[in-house]
Amino acid sequence: MNLEVNTQPILFYSMELFLRKLCPLILFICLITSNPIVAQNAQWEMLFEEDTLDAFEQLNGDAAFNINKGVLVGVSKLNTPNSFLATKKRYSDFILEFEVMIDNGLNSGVQFRSNRYPEFKNGRVHGYQCEIETSSRKWAGGIYDEARRGWLYPMTRNPKGQDAFKTGEWNHYRIEAIGSSIKTYINGIQCANLVDDLTSEGFIAFQVHSINNKEEDGKKVRWRNIKIMTQNLEKFKTPTATHADEISYLNNTLTPNEVRKGYRLLWDGKTTQGWKSANKSSFPKKGWLIQEGSLIVEASMGLESENGGDIVTQETFSDFELSVDFKLTKGANSGIKYFVNTILNKGKGSAIGLEFQVLDDRNHPDAKQGKNGNRTVGSLYDLIRAENQTTGGRGKNFKGINTWNNARIVVKDSHVEHWLNHVLVVSYDRHSQAFQALVEKSKYEKWEGFGTWAQGHILLQDHGDQVAFKNIKIKEF
Repeated sequence: MNLEVNTQPILFYSMELFLRKLCPLILFICLITSNPIVAQNAQWEMLFEEDTLDAFEQLNGDAAFNINKGVLVGVSKLNTPNSFLATKKRYSDFILEFEVMIDNGLNSGVQFRSNRYPEFKNGRVHGYQCEIETSSRKWAGGIYDEARRGWLYPMTRNPKGQDAFKTGEWNHYRIEAIGSSIKTYINGIQCANLVDDLTSEGFIAFQVHSINNKEEDGKKVRWRNIKIMTQNLEKFKTPTATHADEISYLNNTLTPNEVRKGYRLLWDGKTTQGWKSANKSSFPKKGWLIQEGSLIVEASMGLESENGGDIVTQETFSDFELSVDFKLTKGANSGIKYFVNTILNKGKGSAIGLEFQVLDDRNHPDAKQGKNGNRTVGSLYDLIRAENQTTGGRGKNFKGINTWNNARIVVKDSHVEHWLNHVLVVSYDRHSQAFQALVEKSKYEKWEGFGTWAQGHILLQDHGDQVAFKNIKIKEF
């Protein structure tokens, strides 16, 4: 007798019954999480409850601000400083959303974690600003440090984000400032991905930029639906987009994202570990000092490598991305070299390698030497002039002396790039005929294979002037 039982109908029925009971639950969960009112649990606070500006004060310039039916309007005014309509309330961590529409040709922004003190530049507003602009460079959504460090997150490393802003239309902005993480979004597309811990609290302010062109007088910028959230921010923050490169200003510290992507510190900010003299096995006994998280080459009357001398990494590198912050004193000259061969040039002068020029162009004579400016800051020294390679750019984005600038060098196979403060200024193929032709007409001609070696040290140059370095980090490919 065959006792075998076909269990398929029973299993099918059980599964069908299970799904019938599960589907309504799934639907309920989806409705709960997709409903903004339920999901956010009334976390938003409107910055404009009525048509009144009582919760704000105007700072610095006197361009006109008015509010009508929930729309804040700023009107540009000729020959007045940047004008700011600032909240009287201060904010630290928050998520801010608003819509903005700006007349073509006008520049604006929204300040956050910003401050104003009588002792700071006669009460000038300073702090983070999310850019609103219509220019061809397309930096809307970038982060500018008003009256302090300049551009922290230009949009040069985020092409997708550059296309997010639509001129002549209402654009939706979202700013997330949570701890040291600052992210911006336009129309749902991530623009800035900044890590910075300089300022943790301040007011929010709406800017009408100063103008000097009569044709821009009376143009308008409009904001509406301005709301802020200050509670449960971790729950509602937006996942980071892969297209938005993280730029960090933390001192001699890697972010979790940098660690995950394979970056490591080449200098720990405290000791000489990992570095040595270019011509000796130990670190120089004079000429270099460590002070407040900076590695400083001391001034010695402009003499090249005759005091402490150049220092190099103990390791050698081939394909990599290197980031170094540097600060120049007036008239200073130095350099960041790579693919350095320390066996060459054991006599006077610097070790031999490709060089990212570090120079005060305005006050050092070397800027006018060489050919066509190929010895200026950011240049491939004596070979290729540094120039802004971003469409619509305004110069090389050098921040000046006595302030921190960033050098970024990217080497992948034969392709090499120099970035100055996150603006591309040099790109070349080090194995190309064009590169070889440049070498043959330079002072490097006598060094066989110059610039094409498979690997080499990274070098910080002693050129006899005081220059500081920090945040030296590398990722190898």
